Amino acid sequence: MAHFTNAKENLVKEAIDGFIACAGGTVARLDGYPHIKVVHRTDWDASKVALISGGGSGHEPAHAGFVGPGMLTAAVCGEVFASPSVEAVLAGILAVTGEAGCLLIVKNYTGDRLNFGLAAERARALGRKVEMVVVDDDIALPDLPQPRGVAGTLFVHKIAGALAESGKSLAEVAQAARSVIARVASIGMSLDTCTVPGSPKEDRIAAGMAELGLGIHGEPGVEQVAFANAAEAMATVVDKLKTAAGSGAKVCLLNNLGSTTPLEMSVLAHALATSGLASHVIGPAPMMTSLDMHGFSVSVLDASEDELTALASPVNLAAWPGQNPVSEAAVTPLPDGLTPIEPIPSADPQTRATLDNVADLLIAAEAKLNELDAKSGDGDTGSTLATAARALKDSLDRMPLADLTQLFPALGNELSQTMGGSSGVILAIYFNAAGDACAGGAPVEQALVEGLERVSQVGGAHVGDRTMIDALSPALDALPSGIGAAAAAARTGADSTANIHRAKAGRAAYVPEENLKGHNDPGAEAVALLFEGLAAQMAG
Repeated sequence: MAHFTNAKENLVKEAIDGFIACAGGTVARLDGYPHIKVVHRTDWDASKVALISGGGSGHEPAHAGFVGPGMLTAAVCGEVFASPSVEAVLAGILAVTGEAGCLLIVKNYTGDRLNFGLAAERARALGRKVEMVVVDDDIALPDLPQPRGVAGTLFVHKIAGALAESGKSLAEVAQAARSVIARVASIGMSLDTCTVPGSPKEDRIAAGMAELGLGIHGEPGVEQVAFANAAEAMATVVDKLKTAAGSGAKVCLLNNLGSTTPLEMSVLAHALATSGLASHVIGPAPMMTSLDMHGFSVSVLDASEDELTALASPVNLAAWPGQNPVSEAAVTPLPDGLTPIEPIPSADPQTRATLDNVADLLIAAEAKLNELDAKSGDGDTGSTLATAARALKDSLDRMPLADLTQLFPALGNELSQTMGGSSGVILAIYFNAAGDACAGGAPVEQALVEGLERVSQVGGAHVGDRTMIDALSPALDALPSGIGAAAAAARTGADSTANIHRAKAGRAAYVPEENLKGHNDPGAEAVALLFEGLAAQMAG
């Protein structure tokens, strides 16, 4: 897998310098490359307790991204997934520790415990006051004698950081950190492992499976489970955390493990918010990642009122998303004039059967149309049409099926709300114009032609422009000769788009010609499939 990197040996150094260069002067690094990579605050008041954390790189924005007022004083960075050396940790301690002393916040990995622990001993021998706490929040492997430290570490950073910033003593800050560690629990789930730059990817998670409880260095989890959807994935994680949560306010930290998209994270946030576990949430955001891992983790803290206050205290750090109470999605009424007028329902078994069949045809064609659209667009035509088709099936009970003058506008209104992109708008124009024509006395075939003419006028597309019109126009022209003739004309029109290498309308107009050669336009293909399906139904 390709990465935006240069020489592997310079990866972490260049990343640190890039981060510092864009941080507005708030952080700097010690002069110790390549072995000492310490990022520290430039505004540090050494009369306060210093907070130092760190570990292997590859978890960005942790840990350097949390260096700033109210959180860490310094972060000691190792190479990717490798603990920093004793000398690097000691350099960090000596650089920022004053009379008030410092607290080392260490994740429970052997290398980190040893290197930070020995550095603490050497710093004490040099007269520095140093305390160390070890975070072991991962509950994935319950029988493990030393649980791993994962994203729950950030609770410790924030709460201890708020206390240190307020001037609390080292003993008070350390005790607060230990209290948090005793009550925090974390577990993650991923659809894929991470990719270490310069190393082959471990491909151990099969398609259709997810790994529960894997580590932030890509270590195998407790088990692989069948993956169905985001809601079930979150339910599995929440179920594990509920047994570890106490009776206080449940603050949940929803962490992106690397490559999970913001859209997916928001879906997971919805599942978490409605699970009943969280009273407050931090995120969703990438906070302690595992390179490009396609997964998420949830950390829960049974927080006291003082800890809620510390977590909510603002910090001027882009990496920290802040804490918010969980609430139901706020809904406000539509502005006057936009609330749709509901038609008067009426029954017509034949019309209902036809619409049901049309919807089923689109749902069945979802994967095929997505695959076709991926060659000339963003691969969602099938999903867009199938989503609208499912909504249409659910709406049939409230449709005026017996009156086409009402049904056509009702269909247009329904599709404009349920079909994304430009397709919903185009079909709304089409059916509203067809409804107007019907109300004026035009027969159905003529009304559908007039609807198409209106679409061409408004949208600017015509036959030959490589759109759905290439199939729909000849189909409507042939419809007076029967549905079979219309289906044949639609198929000819759809297939002709494979030879139109330069689209003049729609998204394909922005796609290179070589991507279009030999592939039908997905909109035209959908029209052909519909007419063919209707013809088969009527023939049967």
